[in-house]
Amino acid sequence: MEIILSITVGLLVAIGIWMLLDRGLLRVVLGVVVLGNGVNLAVFTAGRVDGRAAAFVTEAGAPALAVNPLPQALVLTAIVIGFALFVFALAVLKRSWELHGNVETDRITAVAEEPAPDLPAAAQPATPASGNAPGARA
Repeated sequence: MEIILSITVGLLVAIGIWMLLDRGLLRVVLGVVVLGNGVNLAVFTAGRVDGRAAAFVTEAGAPALAVNPLPQALVLTAIVIGFALFVFALAVLKRSWELHGNVETDRITAVAEEPAPDLPAAAQPATPASGNAPGARA
């Protein structure tokens, strides 16, 4: 069982890294998700998957073949955090698509190097606000 899970971990990590090297940001985000699933499965596999008994401690003590509950708790936490990261990344990609019409890494790099479109060509220096401004307290 652990051999099959180890091979699956290797495949998930390899596919995740391959997807991270793509120019499309959607594939990069999906690559992060697949890579995270591979790491989660690796941590889960390290916690003795083939255990026969739950890790309940009674008066007689813990069973000898008890499954380690710590990797299970860590993986559950990582799944929740990974899902939140995935949803946030999708929201950022959607906004990038709305603003630029493209989610390729080259276009995002080019946009980052351009000046901001909402700034006027001859920017006026900022002046300090006076105490007579509306809403100012005396």
